[in-house]
Amino acid sequence: MTLTNSAGQSQAPQQNKTQPTFRAGAVARIAGMPVATLRIWEQRYQAVRPSTAASGHRLYSPADVERATLLRRLTAQGHAIGLLASLETEQMREMMRAPEVPQPNWVESHLQSSIKIVVVGHSLASRVQRLFYLQPFGLKVQLVGVFDSLNASAKAGGMSDEDTADMIILQAGSLQTGIHKELIEAQDAWRASSAAVLYRFSSAAAREELTNAGVEVLSEPSDDKSLRQWLATLQKNDAQHTKSADVRQSTPPVSVGLNEQPVSPPLFDDVALTKFAGLSTTVACECPSHLAELLLQVSAFEKYSSECANRSAADALLHAYLQHVAGSARMLFEKALEQVAIAEGLPLPPSSSTATN
Repeated sequence: MTLTNSAGQSQAPQQNKTQPTFRAGAVARIAGMPVATLRIWEQRYQAVRPSTAASGHRLYSPADVERATLLRRLTAQGHAIGLLASLETEQMREMMRAPEVPQPNWVESHLQSSIKIVVVGHSLASRVQRLFYLQPFGLKVQLVGVFDSLNASAKAGGMSDEDTADMIILQAGSLQTGIHKELIEAQDAWRASSAAVLYRFSSAAAREELTNAGVEVLSEPSDDKSLRQWLATLQKNDAQHTKSADVRQSTPPVSVGLNEQPVSPPLFDDVALTKFAGLSTTVACECPSHLAELLLQVSAFEKYSSECANRSAADALLHAYLQHVAGSARMLFEKALEQVAIAEGLPLPPSSSTATN
Protein backbone atom coordinates (compact mmCIF):
# COMPACT_ATOMS: atom_id res chain seq x y z
CA MET A 1 0.00 0.00 0.00
CA THR A 2 1.36 3.37 -1.02
CA LEU A 3 0.72 6.26 1.34
CA THR A 4 0.84 9.98 0.79
CA ASN A 5 1.26 12.64 3.43
CA SER A 6 -0.96 15.73 3.78
CA ALA A 7 1.26 17.58 1.26
CA GLY A 8 0.57 14.94 -1.41
CA GLN A 9 4.10 13.45 -1.38
CA SER A 10 4.60 9.71 -1.73
CA GLN A 11 5.48 7.89 1.44
CA ALA A 12 6.84 4.36 1.58
CA PRO A 13 4.94 1.85 3.74
CA GLN A 14 6.37 1.56 7.22
CA GLN A 15 7.07 -1.84 8.70
CA ASN A 16 7.16 -0.92 12.37
CA LYS A 17 4.72 -0.06 15.12
CA THR A 18 4.39 3.53 13.88
CA GLN A 19 2.70 2.41 10.61
CA PRO A 20 -0.58 4.33 10.12
CA THR A 21 -3.43 1.88 10.66
CA PHE A 22 -6.19 3.76 12.50
CA ARG A 23 -9.19 5.38 10.80
CA ALA A 24 -10.63 8.72 11.96
CA GLY A 25 -13.58 7.11 13.74
CA ALA A 26 -11.32 4.86 15.79
CA VAL A 27 -9.05 7.76 16.76
CA ALA A 28 -12.05 9.87 17.81
CA ARG A 29 -13.39 7.06 20.00
CA ILE A 30 -10.01 6.48 21.65
CA ALA A 31 -9.48 10.20 22.28
CA GLY A 32 -13.07 10.68 23.47
CA MET A 33 -14.27 13.32 21.03
CA PRO A 34 -16.44 13.66 17.90
CA VAL A 35 -14.89 12.92 14.51
CA ALA A 36 -15.94 16.42 13.44
CA THR A 37 -13.73 17.97 16.12
CA LEU A 38 -10.78 15.85 15.00
CA ARG A 39 -11.26 17.03 11.41
CA ILE A 40 -11.49 20.68 12.44
CA TRP A 41 -8.26 20.34 14.44
CA GLU A 42 -6.57 18.83 11.39
CA GLN A 43 -7.86 21.21 8.76
CA ARG A 44 -7.91 24.48 10.68
CA TYR A 45 -4.95 24.05 13.05
CA GLN A 46 -2.89 21.20 11.53
CA ALA A 47 -2.72 19.82 15.06
CA VAL A 48 -2.64 16.23 13.79
CA ARG A 49 -1.28 15.28 10.36
CA PRO A 50 -2.36 11.81 9.25
CA SER A 51 -1.23 10.07 6.09
CA THR A 52 -3.59 9.40 3.19
CA ALA A 53 -3.88 5.97 1.63
CA ALA A 54 -4.36 5.40 -2.08
CA SER A 55 -8.04 4.74 -1.34
CA GLY A 56 -8.35 8.31 0.00
CA HIS A 57 -8.84 7.32 3.64
CA ARG A 58 -6.90 9.21 6.27
CA LEU A 59 -4.78 6.83 8.34
CA TYR A 60 -3.31 7.57 11.76
CA SER A 61 -0.28 6.10 13.46
CA PRO A 62 -0.13 5.25 17.19
CA ALA A 63 1.79 8.52 17.63
CA ASP A 64 -1.09 10.40 15.98
CA VAL A 65 -3.56 8.69 18.33
CA GLU A 66 -1.51 9.69 21.36
CA ARG A 67 -1.29 13.27 20.12
CA ALA A 68 -5.05 13.51 19.52
CA THR A 69 -5.70 12.12 23.02
CA LEU A 70 -3.33 14.64 24.61
CA LEU A 71 -4.97 17.47 22.68
CA ARG A 72 -8.40 16.40 23.88
CA ARG A 73 -7.32 16.15 27.53
CA LEU A 74 -5.50 19.48 27.53
CA THR A 75 -8.35 21.35 25.85
CA ALA A 76 -10.66 19.87 28.49
CA GLN A 77 -8.40 21.51 31.08
CA GLY A 78 -8.99 24.89 29.42
CA HIS A 79 -5.96 25.16 27.11
CA ALA A 80 -6.61 26.70 23.68
CA ILE A 81 -6.28 24.36 20.70
CA GLY A 82 -4.65 27.18 18.70
CA LEU A 83 -1.73 27.21 21.13
CA LEU A 84 -1.50 23.44 21.61
CA ALA A 85 -1.39 22.73 17.88
CA SER A 86 2.14 24.10 17.50
CA LEU A 87 3.59 22.10 20.43
CA GLU A 88 5.56 18.90 20.16
CA THR A 89 3.97 15.79 21.64
CA GLU A 90 6.61 15.64 24.38
CA GLN A 91 5.77 19.19 25.42
CA MET A 92 2.14 18.19 25.82
CA ARG A 93 3.19 15.17 27.87
CA GLU A 94 5.05 17.54 30.19
CA MET A 95 1.95 19.71 30.50
CA MET A 96 -0.08 16.66 31.53
CA ARG A 97 2.52 15.70 34.14
CA ALA A 98 2.77 19.20 35.58
CA PRO A 99 0.49 20.12 38.51
CA GLU A 100 -2.54 22.12 37.49
CA VAL A 101 -2.13 25.85 38.03
CA PRO A 102 -4.67 27.21 40.53
CA GLN A 103 -7.47 29.16 38.94
CA PRO A 104 -7.94 32.87 39.70
CA ASN A 105 -10.09 33.65 42.73
CA TRP A 106 -13.11 34.70 40.66
CA VAL A 107 -13.15 31.32 38.90
CA GLU A 108 -12.79 29.44 42.19
CA SER A 109 -15.67 31.33 43.74
CA HIS A 110 -17.81 30.70 40.66
CA LEU A 111 -17.05 26.97 40.72
CA GLN A 112 -17.93 26.81 44.41
CA SER A 113 -21.28 28.46 43.74
CA SER A 114 -24.29 26.68 42.34
CA ILE A 115 -24.69 26.60 38.56
CA LYS A 116 -28.26 26.72 37.25
CA ILE A 117 -28.94 24.28 34.43
CA VAL A 118 -31.92 23.68 32.17
CA VAL A 119 -31.93 20.12 30.81
CA VAL A 120 -33.90 18.95 27.77
CA GLY A 121 -34.08 15.18 28.26
CA HIS A 122 -35.33 13.41 31.40
CA SER A 123 -32.78 10.60 31.35
CA LEU A 124 -29.91 13.09 31.25
CA ALA A 125 -31.48 15.02 34.13
CA SER A 126 -31.53 11.82 36.18
CA ARG A 127 -27.84 11.20 35.43
CA VAL A 128 -26.93 14.76 36.39
CA GLN A 129 -28.74 14.46 39.71
CA ARG A 130 -27.03 11.16 40.46
CA LEU A 131 -23.59 12.51 39.56
CA PHE A 132 -23.67 15.72 41.55
CA TYR A 133 -25.82 14.78 44.52
CA LEU A 134 -25.10 11.12 45.20
CA GLN A 135 -21.41 11.41 44.21
CA PRO A 136 -20.06 14.74 45.53
CA PHE A 137 -17.64 16.26 43.03
CA GLY A 138 -16.97 19.70 44.49
CA LEU A 139 -19.52 21.27 42.13
CA LYS A 140 -23.06 22.33 42.84
CA VAL A 141 -25.76 21.99 40.22
CA GLN A 142 -29.25 23.40 40.45
CA LEU A 143 -31.74 21.99 37.95
CA VAL A 144 -34.11 24.87 37.31
CA GLY A 145 -36.03 23.05 34.60
CA VAL A 146 -36.34 19.65 32.91
CA PHE A 147 -38.23 19.40 29.62
CA ASP A 148 -39.14 16.92 26.91
CA SER A 149 -38.42 19.28 24.00
CA LEU A 150 -36.63 22.51 23.12
CA ASN A 151 -39.97 24.07 22.20
CA ALA A 152 -41.38 23.40 25.67
CA SER A 153 -38.19 24.74 27.23
CA ALA A 154 -38.33 27.96 25.20
CA LYS A 155 -41.97 28.56 26.14
CA ALA A 156 -41.27 28.03 29.84
CA GLY A 157 -38.21 30.27 29.78
CA GLY A 158 -40.10 33.11 28.17
CA MET A 159 -42.96 33.12 30.69
CA SER A 160 -41.14 35.11 33.36
CA ASP A 161 -38.33 37.64 33.40
CA GLU A 162 -37.17 36.20 36.72
CA ASP A 163 -36.54 32.66 35.40
CA THR A 164 -32.94 32.46 34.21
CA ALA A 165 -30.28 29.78 33.82
CA ASP A 166 -26.53 29.66 33.38
CA MET A 167 -26.61 26.83 30.87
CA ILE A 168 -29.01 24.78 28.77
CA ILE A 169 -28.10 21.19 27.85
CA LEU A 170 -29.90 19.19 25.17
CA GLN A 171 -29.85 15.39 25.15
CA ALA A 172 -30.58 14.20 21.62
CA GLY A 173 -30.84 10.67 20.30
CA SER A 174 -30.20 12.07 16.83
CA LEU A 175 -29.18 15.47 15.49
CA GLN A 176 -30.32 16.96 12.20
CA THR A 177 -29.54 20.26 10.54
CA GLY A 178 -31.52 23.23 11.83
CA ILE A 179 -31.54 22.08 15.45
CA HIS A 180 -29.15 24.90 16.38
CA LYS A 181 -31.89 27.47 15.72
CA GLU A 182 -34.26 25.84 18.22
CA LEU A 183 -31.47 25.50 20.77
CA ILE A 184 -30.41 29.15 20.50
CA GLU A 185 -34.07 30.19 20.81
CA ALA A 186 -34.40 28.20 24.04
CA GLN A 187 -31.05 29.55 25.28
CA ASP A 188 -32.20 33.12 24.67
CA ALA A 189 -35.52 32.45 26.42
CA TRP A 190 -33.67 31.39 29.57
CA ARG A 191 -30.99 34.09 29.09
CA ALA A 192 -28.40 31.33 29.50
CA SER A 193 -24.77 32.26 28.85
CA SER A 194 -23.91 28.90 27.25
CA ALA A 195 -25.44 25.84 25.60
CA ALA A 196 -24.34 22.25 25.09
CA VAL A 197 -25.55 19.11 23.33
CA LEU A 198 -25.07 15.41 24.09
CA TYR A 199 -26.00 13.19 21.14
CA ARG A 200 -25.97 9.53 20.14
CA PHE A 201 -26.24 9.85 16.36
CA SER A 202 -25.65 12.94 14.27
CA SER A 203 -24.90 14.21 10.80
CA ALA A 204 -21.66 16.12 10.32
CA ALA A 205 -23.61 19.12 9.02
CA ALA A 206 -25.70 19.33 12.20
CA ARG A 207 -22.61 19.18 14.42
CA GLU A 208 -20.92 21.86 12.35
CA GLU A 209 -23.93 24.16 12.65
CA LEU A 210 -23.94 23.79 16.43
CA THR A 211 -20.19 24.30 16.75
CA ASN A 212 -20.33 27.43 14.59
CA ALA A 213 -23.10 28.74 16.85
CA GLY A 214 -20.80 28.41 19.87
CA VAL A 215 -22.48 25.28 21.25
CA GLU A 216 -20.43 22.57 22.99
CA VAL A 217 -21.11 19.21 21.30
CA LEU A 218 -20.19 15.74 22.53
CA SER A 219 -21.16 12.17 21.69
CA GLU A 220 -22.92 11.01 24.87
CA PRO A 221 -20.51 8.96 27.00
CA SER A 222 -21.83 5.75 28.50
CA ASP A 223 -19.77 6.00 31.70
CA ASP A 224 -20.61 8.49 34.43
CA LYS A 225 -16.99 9.54 35.01
CA SER A 226 -16.59 10.92 31.48
CA LEU A 227 -19.95 12.69 31.69
CA ARG A 228 -19.03 14.25 35.02
CA GLN A 229 -15.68 15.50 33.69
CA TRP A 230 -17.40 17.00 30.63
CA LEU A 231 -19.98 18.80 32.78
CA ALA A 232 -17.20 20.13 35.00
CA THR A 233 -15.43 21.47 31.91
CA LEU A 234 -18.67 23.13 30.76
CA GLN A 235 -19.01 24.85 34.12
CA LYS A 236 -15.45 26.18 33.92
CA ASN A 237 -16.08 27.44 30.37
CA ASP A 238 -19.32 29.05 31.53
CA ALA A 239 -17.41 30.83 34.30
CA GLN A 240 -14.94 32.19 31.76
CA HIS A 241 -17.79 33.27 29.47
CA THR A 242 -19.64 34.99 32.33
CA LYS A 243 -16.51 36.85 33.39
CA SER A 244 -15.89 38.03 29.81
CA ALA A 245 -19.49 39.17 29.49
CA ASP A 246 -19.27 41.09 32.76
CA VAL A 247 -16.14 42.87 31.55
CA ARG A 248 -17.80 43.82 28.24
CA GLN A 249 -20.90 45.13 30.00
CA SER A 250 -19.02 47.10 32.65
CA THR A 251 -16.42 48.51 30.23
CA PRO A 252 -18.09 49.90 27.11
CA PRO A 253 -15.92 49.93 23.96
CA VAL A 254 -14.17 53.25 23.42
CA SER A 255 -15.57 53.44 19.91
CA VAL A 256 -17.41 56.69 20.55
CA GLY A 257 -14.37 58.83 19.91
CA LEU A 258 -13.25 56.78 16.94
CA ASN A 259 -16.64 56.92 15.28
CA GLU A 260 -16.24 60.65 14.89
CA GLN A 261 -13.84 59.86 12.04
CA PRO A 262 -15.59 58.01 9.19
CA VAL A 263 -13.82 55.04 7.65
CA SER A 264 -13.52 55.10 3.88
CA PRO A 265 -13.58 51.94 1.70
CA PRO A 266 -10.23 50.23 1.04
CA LEU A 267 -8.06 52.22 -1.36
CA PHE A 268 -6.23 49.15 -2.74
CA ASP A 269 -7.50 45.62 -3.28
CA ASP A 270 -5.61 42.43 -2.39
CA VAL A 271 -4.43 41.79 -5.96
CA ALA A 272 -2.89 45.25 -6.29
CA LEU A 273 -1.21 45.03 -2.88
CA THR A 274 0.21 41.58 -3.65
CA LYS A 275 1.70 42.81 -6.93
CA PHE A 276 3.12 45.88 -5.19
CA ALA A 277 4.74 43.74 -2.49
CA GLY A 278 6.51 41.71 -5.16
CA LEU A 279 7.57 44.80 -7.08
CA SER A 280 9.06 46.50 -4.04
CA THR A 281 11.44 43.63 -3.33
CA THR A 282 13.68 44.92 -6.15
CA VAL A 283 14.83 47.88 -4.04
CA ALA A 284 17.16 47.81 -1.05
CA CYS A 285 14.55 49.10 1.40
CA GLU A 286 11.94 46.45 2.29
CA CYS A 287 9.51 48.89 3.93
CA PRO A 288 7.19 49.03 0.87
CA SER A 289 6.86 45.25 0.89
CA HIS A 290 6.25 45.14 4.65
CA LEU A 291 3.63 47.90 4.43
CA ALA A 292 1.80 46.05 1.66
CA GLU A 293 1.78 42.86 3.72
CA LEU A 294 0.51 44.72 6.79
CA LEU A 295 -2.25 46.28 4.72
CA LEU A 296 -3.31 42.84 3.51
CA GLN A 297 -3.54 41.59 7.10
CA VAL A 298 -5.33 44.66 8.47
CA SER A 299 -7.83 44.62 5.58
CA ALA A 300 -8.49 40.92 6.14
CA PHE A 301 -9.13 41.50 9.86
CA GLU A 302 -11.43 44.43 9.06
CA LYS A 303 -13.50 42.18 6.79
CA TYR A 304 -13.43 39.36 9.34
CA SER A 305 -14.74 41.67 12.10
CA SER A 306 -17.61 42.77 9.88
CA GLU A 307 -18.63 39.15 9.23
CA CYS A 308 -18.00 37.67 12.69
CA ALA A 309 -21.08 36.07 14.25
CA ASN A 310 -22.69 38.00 17.10
CA ARG A 311 -24.27 36.16 20.02
CA SER A 312 -25.57 39.29 21.76
CA ALA A 313 -25.88 43.05 21.50
CA ALA A 314 -22.60 43.38 23.43
CA ASP A 315 -20.84 41.14 20.90
CA ALA A 316 -22.23 43.19 18.00
CA LEU A 317 -20.97 46.40 19.60
CA LEU A 318 -17.55 44.90 20.21
CA HIS A 319 -17.16 43.62 16.63
CA ALA A 320 -18.31 46.96 15.23
CA TYR A 321 -15.64 48.59 17.37
CA LEU A 322 -12.97 46.16 16.14
CA GLN A 323 -14.02 46.74 12.53
CA HIS A 324 -13.76 50.49 13.02
CA VAL A 325 -10.31 50.23 14.63
CA ALA A 326 -9.08 48.01 11.79
CA GLY A 327 -10.49 50.39 9.18
CA SER A 328 -8.87 53.41 10.83
CA ALA A 329 -5.54 51.59 10.96
CA ARG A 330 -5.91 50.60 7.30
CA MET A 331 -6.39 54.21 6.27
CA LEU A 332 -3.18 55.20 8.11
CA PHE A 333 -1.22 52.39 6.47
CA GLU A 334 -2.58 53.39 3.05
CA LYS A 335 -1.24 56.91 3.55
CA ALA A 336 2.09 55.50 4.71
CA LEU A 337 2.26 53.27 1.63
CA GLU A 338 1.73 56.25 -0.65
CA GLN A 339 4.51 58.22 1.05
CA VAL A 340 6.99 55.33 0.93
CA ALA A 341 6.19 54.59 -2.71
CA ILE A 342 6.87 58.23 -3.65
CA ALA A 343 10.13 58.25 -1.66
CA GLU A 344 11.34 55.02 -3.31
CA GLY A 345 10.18 55.99 -6.80
CA LEU A 346 7.76 53.06 -7.04
CA PRO A 347 4.49 53.23 -8.99
CA LEU A 348 1.50 53.25 -6.68
CA PRO A 349 -0.80 50.25 -6.93
CA PRO A 350 -4.05 51.10 -8.73
CA SER A 351 -6.89 52.07 -6.40
CA SER A 352 -9.90 49.80 -6.02
CA SER A 353 -12.16 52.28 -7.79
CA THR A 354 -9.72 52.56 -10.73
CA ALA A 355 -9.38 48.79 -11.01
CA THR A 356 -13.13 48.28 -11.25
CA ASN A 357 -13.68 50.97 -13.89
